Amino acid sequence: MSRYDEEAKYDRPKRRTRPRTKDRPTYDDAVTGFVITRDRGRYTTWVGEGDRVVTAMKARQLGRKGVIVGDRVKLDGDATGDEGTLARIVEVLPRTTLLRRSADDDDPVERPLVANADQLVIVVSVANPEPRTRLIDRFLVAAYDAGMRPLLCLTKTDLADPEPLLSTYRPLGVESVATQQGGNLDDLDEQLRDRTSVMVGHSGVGKSTLVNALVPGTNRAIGVVNDNTGRGRHTSTSALLLRLPKGGWIVDTPGIRSFGLAHVQPDQLIHAFADLAAETTNCPRACGHSESDPGCALDEAVTEGRIEAERVASFRRLLASREGRPDPA
Repeated sequence: MSRYDEEAKYDRPKRRTRPRTKDRPTYDDAVTGFVITRDRGRYTTWVGEGDRVVTAMKARQLGRKGVIVGDRVKLDGDATGDEGTLARIVEVLPRTTLLRRSADDDDPVERPLVANADQLVIVVSVANPEPRTRLIDRFLVAAYDAGMRPLLCLTKTDLADPEPLLSTYRPLGVESVATQQGGNLDDLDEQLRDRTSVMVGHSGVGKSTLVNALVPGTNRAIGVVNDNTGRGRHTSTSALLLRLPKGGWIVDTPGIRSFGLAHVQPDQLIHAFADLAAETTNCPRACGHSESDPGCALDEAVTEGRIEAERVASFRRLLASREGRPDPA
């Protein structure tokens, strides 16, 4: 029979590919890691009780899901931490908190900064550079939105009296500690112990100086403040999570000159203040709780003496900070 005979029949070759399955790897042998920094697609993680450092990359199946400092992750592959080894991050465990910001108040894109932290340490110098209350307010809004405890850490208190700044935030119930260069850090140590804290602040306020003192041997770069502009130079270029000698963790972040809050809904901010939220049950529908909202029940509560006027004014200042533009760089 001719190979070209029309009567000839040829069987279709059998497919030799493996059948598709809906089963997915379980990664039962994966170990849990704690992301401490990221650099060009490589993640440095603590494994176990911090007894070894493992470098990892994000597995393809995670897609566009982000991995950030503070994340607790599942690591597959070589997690020995030996030189030249590389593990894979195959799962990001649920986050308890998420500190985030946007480029500005009109940018819908959120930028996650740190996961699973329970305290936001707002580092502010009382002089050189001068404190920027609008930026502090924005940090506070971000902390309340994330469910984190805010702490004011005042630096360079040997150069100026911190009381005027403290009196601004005392009505909100924000706790504070005061430090000075070369001074005792016991009070700050106590506030950080057994917590996971994130340090944020304007460039030049002394974050890296504090980190170097709290965790000896860290050697974070320290910048200087420009005499003409009063602004600090960015020295920390990436977030870094460090274990504190007396217990707890601290994240040093790059200096921030603006902090967008597009992700924060103003009508949700009131829930961070239980006493104020309780009074707003009698507010008109769609009340924004600002000074310009007629019939806001907060005004009545102040008039009848149930709430201090300074506390309501401080809360409304935070609202105004959310609704305005971020400070210019």
